[in-house]
Parts: sequence; C-alpha cells; structure tokens
Amino acid sequence: MGNKRMLETKGSAVNATSEVHPWHCKGWSGGWTTLSGGTIQVEEPATGDLLAEVGRASTQDVRRAARAARAAQHGWIALPYQERGASFRRAATLVESRAALIRDWIVRETGAVKLKAQFEITSVVHLLHEAAAVQTQPRGLVLPADGGSLSLARRVPHGVVGVITPFNFPFILTGRAILAALAMGNAVVLKPDPRTPVSGGLLLASIFAEAGLPEDLLHVLPGDVEAGEALVADPDIAMISFTGSTAVGRKIGALAGGHLKKVALELGGKNALIILDDADLDRAVSNGAWASWLHQGQICMSAGRHLVHKSLAEAYAERMAEKARALPVGNPFTEEVALGPLINRVQLERVRRIVDDSIAAGARLLAGGPGQGNFFNPTVLDRVTPEMPAFREEIFGPVVSITAFEDDEQAVRLANDTEYGLSAGILSPSIERAKRIADQLNVGLLHINDQTVHDDGTMPMGGFGASGNGSRHGGPANWDEFTQWQWMTIKEKPPLYPL
Repeated sequence: MGNKRMLETKGSAVNATSEVHPWHCKGWSGGWTTLSGGTIQVEEPATGDLLAEVGRASTQDVRRAARAARAAQHGWIALPYQERGASFRRAATLVESRAALIRDWIVRETGAVKLKAQFEITSVVHLLHEAAAVQTQPRGLVLPADGGSLSLARRVPHGVVGVITPFNFPFILTGRAILAALAMGNAVVLKPDPRTPVSGGLLLASIFAEAGLPEDLLHVLPGDVEAGEALVADPDIAMISFTGSTAVGRKIGALAGGHLKKVALELGGKNALIILDDADLDRAVSNGAWASWLHQGQICMSAGRHLVHKSLAEAYAERMAEKARALPVGNPFTEEVALGPLINRVQLERVRRIVDDSIAAGARLLAGGPGQGNFFNPTVLDRVTPEMPAFREEIFGPVVSITAFEDDEQAVRLANDTEYGLSAGILSPSIERAKRIADQLNVGLLHINDQTVHDDGTMPMGGFGASGNGSRHGGPANWDEFTQWQWMTIKEKPPLYPL
C-alpha cells in the first residue's frame, strides 16, 4: 500500500518531505531497508533544493544483498516461463500508468527536459515487453553426436549480476541492464549513481514489488565508491555491468579481472559527426544541434567533434551560433526550455575548463558559455584543432566543436584520431561515398544520414577502444552478455572405456 501511495501522490512525492516516499533514508533489499552506510542527500540540479534523502550502502549491505540474491536466483530460473514473463508485463503496465510521476522525477533529479524524460519512460516500457518476450525464445542448440547420445549447448544465467549505472539517463540505462539480466534468469544487485538514485533504481524497485517480482531477486543499494568496490569484489556476484566514464570503467575492469569476473563496460565517447561538402546545410545544422545539445550534451553518444568540409565550415559555424543564441535555457520542471542544467557544479567547471583552454589554444568562441548556477548555455567553438582539449576530451556538456577538413581521407583520419570508438554519423546524399568512409571508421555505432545519438533496446549497443571492452547491450547481444554457454551430453547408459 505504501508503494502505491507514493507512486500516485504526484504533488508531495517529488519534494523533500520525508513522510511520503518509502525510500526515505532507505534502500531496497528484501523490502525497504535502513542501510548501514548512512544517507545520501539528493539535490535538484536546477535549484539546489533537496529532493530526497536515501540510504547509503556499506560493504556489509552489499554482502547481505548478494547472498540473498544468490539464494533467490535459483527459485527465479525454476519458475515457469509464463510467470516470469507476466512479472515484466505487469511492470510495464505500472510504468505506463505512473508515467507522469516518473517523468517528474527524471526531470527534477537529472535536469532533463520533459521530452527526454518521456523517451526514457517509453524505452523502459519497450524493454519490459522485450524482457517478457525473451521467456519464449530458444535457449540453446542441439549439437552433432555419435550413437544414441544427445549433445546440447544451452544458455545458462551467470547467477547474480552486479549493475552500476550513471546519472545522465538513469531510468533507461538502469532498465536496460537489470531487465536484460533478469530476463536471462539472473538476480541483480544494483548500485545507482548517488546523484540520481530515485529515477535510477528506487522507482523501479517500487514498481517491481507491486508487479510481483520474487523477493530478494532485485536489490537497489544507493552508494558511493565503497559500495561499488564491494559489488565488484563480492564472491556471490558473478558478473558486473557498468555504464559510465572511461576512467572509472578502467578501475572496475581491473578490479573485476582480479576476481576473474565477467565485466561489461559501456564507457565514454568522443564521437564524430562528419558533414560532407554535398550535405544539405539545413539538415546538417538540425542534426548537429540535436547531437551536441540534447540533454546538455551529457550523453556518451553526443557529437563531440563536428567535422565539416571546408566549403561548408564557415556557414555551418554561423548557423550553429545563431541557433545556440536562440535556444532557451532554464529549469525544465517549471519552464518550457530546450536545455536544462548540468548535473552539478563539478561537471560545469569541467566543461568550462575545456572550453577556456581550447580558446586559449586558438579556438574561436562564437556563442555560449556558463550561465548562473549549474546552467551552461549552448556553446559553439570554431577552428578547433586536434591539439585542443575540445577535440581530445569527452566534454559531457553542451558544446559544438567544429573542425574543417579538406577531403574524405582527412575526414577519416580526424574521425579516427581518438582513443574512443563509440558512435559516428555521416551526412551526404551520396550513399556510396558515405559508405566508403563508414567502412574505415573505428566505431561500434554507425549512422549514415543521421546524427550520433541513437539508442534502441533491440540493437547491440557498445563501442571500441576506450568506449568499452567489446561488450554489447540490447537485443541478441543480451544473450552473449548475461548468459554463458553450458555443454551437456546425455547417454542412455555409461560407456565402457578401454582403460
């Protein structure tokens, strides 16, 4: 009853009153539980107001949750597949019925505009139905065998999957990982980003509790580095799925390797949007604005480099600057705006440093820069060269960085001149020419005549190089990530061996 009341009380749930939401000073682990690591205060980026106070998980909390999840997983995979699928379908119905409330949490907790928040909700509903559909898919192969024996290769779950998710798209990125893991028969211990623990996990815990997911199958433990390291090191957790920065991903990968655990790393990007000389300028500007300014550029797939043919570069830069100056920036919960705030002051100062250092190195600022509080106006930097921070570093802010190129060969060299390899877009009416360029790019996601930001739960998502370790989320790739092969043979009677 408490869960239902929280989810239906729109006006009072999204504020700092501790009486309404059941996660006040708690996490989800066998029910709403007081965690032993203290509490985390969640602030609204647009205003600095306190939105919630949730529990902070300690190493001991992770240990208890992992042990309970391992015990619960055996019962989950033993359930009839119809029952597992029904849990996901019931959860999808609940998400749809509470969409307005979930949207408000995403907007206020992440600084997102409403359109972006609604996309997250729609995507999670889609992923829930996909998780239900997985239950009727074949889980193995019949292999060749001699005589009267039977030889099978079957997909079996890892057991318990530890999931660590980021702040930028918390509802969908949490849903993407935990739903795939659960659908494949695993239990999950989730550590959402401490800046977005409600939309990054606690809302889903409430929904799954009401949908009838078995107890202890999902644990949501907000926390910091201590909880994250405990998750990776815990002996009852067989796999780690991490989405976040490359710097943190390297540390998690190293720690998981020491414990011989499977690890799926979906990391950062410095993605190139390549605009050829025959591209339509109006459409190029539209694609470029979306790719760099959607959610204030806080997306791993954002276009970090706009590579524009020299014949279009000046006009493109001017048009982007005009658009930047026209876009409204403000509190997306109370105003109709195009851009909201960055997640916090630390991120704003990082964006400011990259922009300032690039200007000092010779880049030309055409529009934008920091505003009040956590707001950073849509920014355009022209004449960016490969030596500048705006070309090299993942900015994670609303910055269009423009570099001109002379021919297709130079465009390819510039696009590949990065340690990252996540996403790329190529704009040109010549499909054959664009395809030749595409075939030379070192990226996991590639879009001809579209921009760099795409996410579809039914497609393999992931990157090369510093953008990941070759792991993929989505559709058929979920079988590779969240299960492992097991070979089984069956004979009518044991053979006699000549020894």
